[in-house]
Amino acid sequence: MRRIPPLTAVRVFEAAARHENFTKAADELGMTQAAVSYQIRLLEERLGLALFRREKRRVTLTEPGRRVAGAVGRAFDTLDAAFASLRAEDEGTLTLTTSYTFANTWFAWRLGAFQMANPEMAVRLLTDDSLADFASEEVDIGVRTGMGEWPGLSADLLFRINFTPMCSPEFLAAHGGRLEPKDLLDLPRIGPDDPWWSVWLRDAGVEVPNELSRRGIRLGYQANEGVAAMVGQGIAILTPFFWRNDLAQGRLVRPFDQLSTRGWGYWLVSAEHRRMVPKIKRFREWLLAEVKRDLAELAAESAADKILVAKEQA
Repeated sequence: MRRIPPLTAVRVFEAAARHENFTKAADELGMTQAAVSYQIRLLEERLGLALFRREKRRVTLTEPGRRVAGAVGRAFDTLDAAFASLRAEDEGTLTLTTSYTFANTWFAWRLGAFQMANPEMAVRLLTDDSLADFASEEVDIGVRTGMGEWPGLSADLLFRINFTPMCSPEFLAAHGGRLEPKDLLDLPRIGPDDPWWSVWLRDAGVEVPNELSRRGIRLGYQANEGVAAMVGQGIAILTPFFWRNDLAQGRLVRPFDQLSTRGWGYWLVSAEHRRMVPKIKRFREWLLAEVKRDLAELAAESAADKILVAKEQA
């Protein structure tokens, strides 16, 4: 059985002995000078001998203190080297988790850019709509939907979730080329049981019946619903941010300008105590910049579309 003194006190002694200064040791360890003095005194009482000479405004190691300081310092060097290999392994892999929709409509298309900019890091993407437990699972960072309040996690807002009906140009043409919001009650809606439909229709001034028609296919994920809308299977209620390219390239159209929201957002989350880990910080800065750029481009494209429509109607 090892008879090692309390490791907290030993750690404080190592720093104080290296600096021969309690104030500098306190600064390094994030402690007060009084706390350093207290730990040193506990260690000296445990050993039954003085490790430092207290002189006016300074401390110096005693002979026993100097003799043990070298061995303790080397022991901490060994510990640091042992854990450094684990830190290096951890820095070499970034594991992130997100929902199926976020991954397949936007994220997966851009993740390669981060990988190319950080070739020394392996990126592992887990797609799962359940919430990862950062305390017990090997996950570094995640993207979640909600209001941004998860105990023990830091959260950075990526964007607010809004939604509006979208369909293919052919679907729109087959139904007269122009729709009124109330027309949606009688059209085949993709994901008809999605509560977003009732929210959007009421925001548009449509009186929604208590039993809204459930006619239409159910695909479970927005990523699937958008693809179904592109091939003309109905009209889907989608988030424009995810479908920018398809709107720009004419695979989808927005029959209405109105956007609705339930106040939720997409958030980048990580354990609070790991927020400033270099690989997490690097990824967070990259993703926030990517989203910011896409939001700005989406806003510019929407403004340009409104100007074009106004000119056509003039």
